[in-house]
Amino acid sequence: MVPVVLIAALIYIYPTIHMVVNNAKEPTIWPYKQINLGLDLQGGMHLVLEVQTEIAVEGHIERITQDLRSLLRKNRIKNMGVAREQKDKIRVTVSSEEVDAFNELLDKEFRDLTVSSTSESGVTVFELSILKREADYIKKMAAEQALETIRNRIDEFGVSEPDIRLQGENRILIQLPGISDTKRAKKLIGRTALLEFRLVDDVHDVNAALKGNVPPGSEILYQINEDPDTGRIRKTPYLIRKRTPLTGADLTDARVQINSQYNEPYVSMDFSRKGGRIFERITGENVNKQLAIVLDNTIYSAPNIKQKISGGKAIIEGNFTTEEARDLAIVLRAGALPAPVNIIEERTVGPSLGHDSISKGLLSMFIGGIFVLLFMFIYYRGAGLVADLALILNIVLIAGGLAGFGATLTLPGIAGIILTIGMAVDANVLIFERIREEMAIGKTPRAAVNAGYDRASLTILDANVTTLIAALVLFQFGTGPVKGFAVTLTLGILSSLFTALILSRVIFDYFLVVRKVRTLSI
Repeated sequence: MVPVVLIAALIYIYPTIHMVVNNAKEPTIWPYKQINLGLDLQGGMHLVLEVQTEIAVEGHIERITQDLRSLLRKNRIKNMGVAREQKDKIRVTVSSEEVDAFNELLDKEFRDLTVSSTSESGVTVFELSILKREADYIKKMAAEQALETIRNRIDEFGVSEPDIRLQGENRILIQLPGISDTKRAKKLIGRTALLEFRLVDDVHDVNAALKGNVPPGSEILYQINEDPDTGRIRKTPYLIRKRTPLTGADLTDARVQINSQYNEPYVSMDFSRKGGRIFERITGENVNKQLAIVLDNTIYSAPNIKQKISGGKAIIEGNFTTEEARDLAIVLRAGALPAPVNIIEERTVGPSLGHDSISKGLLSMFIGGIFVLLFMFIYYRGAGLVADLALILNIVLIAGGLAGFGATLTLPGIAGIILTIGMAVDANVLIFERIREEMAIGKTPRAAVNAGYDRASLTILDANVTTLIAALVLFQFGTGPVKGFAVTLTLGILSSLFTALILSRVIFDYFLVVRKVRTLSI
């Protein structure tokens, strides 16, 4: 058992040793990964985002508004308009003779809305709003969905061991160790990525709309093109209908492909079965009209529909670089954020600080280890050498555990290893003192060793199990530096128990049983 554990540890730490010795970025001859370093050791990016959850509530109100308009038309309820009032209220004006029909519609379709009404001059004005608990739930879900969406984007971006978690009600903490292209990472993380397919308003004049005569139900959006030769930006205005018949929520896949004719990348999209049917219906009903592909209120393209498109596929072209097309495909696959996010805190940690921390941490570990090794050798002599060997192998096991479990080594984690060095010999001290007591009453070395291990083992287990419980609690509920400390402390306790109770016992048994040593240097 002991050789198997030691060989496994050496196998897992070999890639780290190989990379340090050869100053390589990636191991080329080994299937396992090196030990991951945290943000404080290898540098990277620290961000705190604030999710604008109020906008998620406004979006929910807007969807209710659109549903109301559709249902009023469908049920032929006479009304003088449905409009949002303030940010969280809907104002509906119906003729007095339709009040009962409208109330019936509300009871059937919108039971969760609070309703107040006033009547005047043959019309009744209803004011609708959502309950506070519903608004709070929407905000909570928006923050949680934003967290998962950002985590999916970062996972596809390829950052090793990112730390992504909620802070408070609407903030997200992000730590990206080893990231170098911070500008690209921020753009990928903070992009809302709301994809919409909307028809171009070909009935009204876009020039008249630019002068302020925007027709109801439409808005002005721009297609932005950059001249690759001059770098000049050209903005083309379009008059786009506000109604969104199809969104990116119906996408199942998005990937980068290359246009063989122009050798330019574009993004190919696949819709779900439902989305494919909607896309087929839209294109079939609007042949010879333009369909704008809108991402975050910016038009990427507005192709003319030549025929009904079936098969549930579409493309986005926009003079992309390969990197831009890849990032766009990532955000489309991960899904849109439920609400925009703002970067309220940003720090970039340089790798030089991490190298300095590693050097000082390793130096302190080396000096502390030397002192412990010398003390054990001077005080316990030959048995002290056994404890020293166990201590060295203890550090090897911790490193192997970090690599094997894919854990991240942080600066507090190095502190945990240094603490483990001091704690690792505690068990040996207890055992050796028990052995001395047994030898003092005249027992043979073999009998003294057996008695020493038997009588000290329970005490050692009690002491280490209580510390292990505390370490596991720190790991479960701690964050950031505390969690990094808990990881190495937990691995250190487990490896200390193994080396003290099993490995050192095997060494003693080898000399006393196999080599039949008659005296014990302790």
